[in-house]
Amino acid sequence: MPKYYELKATPETCVWGYFDNKREPVLTVESGDIVMLESLTHHAGDFPDYVFDEGVRAVYDSIPEEERKPGVHIITGPIYVEGAEPGDVLEVKVLNMVPRVPYGVTFEANWGALYEEFGKTERTNLWYADMESGLAKVVTSYDYPLLCDVPGRIMPREKVEYKDTLKNVYVPLRLHFGTAGVAPGESGRINTIPPGEFGGNMDNRHFVPGTSMFYPVQVKGALFGAGDSHFTEGDAELCGTAIEGSVNATLQLILHKAGEGLKLNENPVLETPEYYAVHGLDRDLGKAMNKCALEAIDFLVNNKGLSRSEAYVLLSVAGDFAVTQVVDDVKGIHCIIPKKCFVPFNKGNI
Repeated sequence: MPKYYELKATPETCVWGYFDNKREPVLTVESGDIVMLESLTHHAGDFPDYVFDEGVRAVYDSIPEEERKPGVHIITGPIYVEGAEPGDVLEVKVLNMVPRVPYGVTFEANWGALYEEFGKTERTNLWYADMESGLAKVVTSYDYPLLCDVPGRIMPREKVEYKDTLKNVYVPLRLHFGTAGVAPGESGRINTIPPGEFGGNMDNRHFVPGTSMFYPVQVKGALFGAGDSHFTEGDAELCGTAIEGSVNATLQLILHKAGEGLKLNENPVLETPEYYAVHGLDRDLGKAMNKCALEAIDFLVNNKGLSRSEAYVLLSVAGDFAVTQVVDDVKGIHCIIPKKCFVPFNKGNI
């Protein structure tokens, strides 16, 4: 019978800006156990009157600005999974996600794809997430008065001029993790911004409740951590962020020993009830596309028994390639492979 745990986001369970395979685990679980993990947004300081609560404030106050590096995301964890060894695969199944508070933030940032084209101006928007309707709407916004170069900087209300924007626009909610993964094999503090084979800042908007991400285990115990939760996001995350919001996520961690279950090549693979999503990562978007195609071919060869030539043509007629994100230094492409491709049918002489 799986055990249930609650992993609160506290000064003891959170770090800011890095993964570290030498960090002591804050929770130990067995395969199949369920964890309610609190994930905090690093953009709560943009609208502290709305996005802060006492617990968020405690984490912000406990980590000085100069220690929030080399990345920007608050990570809760790590979780040690009994029996996990390099070569195994950790499946993280999302069972449920709910906003910690119903407000989130979008930041039109200096790392956004069109920063130059928009006159090097940064803006931030406060969204209200209505879970009953499944929609989000902007409450207010302001032009950011400084260069956003400090993660989590708290912006006092009196320093900015609030204004209306995106009137009569409603955006569908699809809560998901932007950043989640196992500990990297590389030692030291690893930047949370670029994704890698360990996962991390994948920013795949499809990683929603009812889906599983499969991570190649890099170190003993896997050491899973997560943060950077989103209320919703478009493919590419064009302006620099999604709707960044704190989320309470219920997860099931399932260990697959080497040779069992899905066979991964290099990068994590997402599974939904309808499709698989395979990832390619590179600083060059064209190279990320090429890597994604090769990953998808290997996935089909290793998991569906196709030849490389068969996989190649199947991807051309049924694989949907999309830009996962273009704003995390290492860019991402994902390929969606429908499961219907492998469901037999009989009709006439076909």
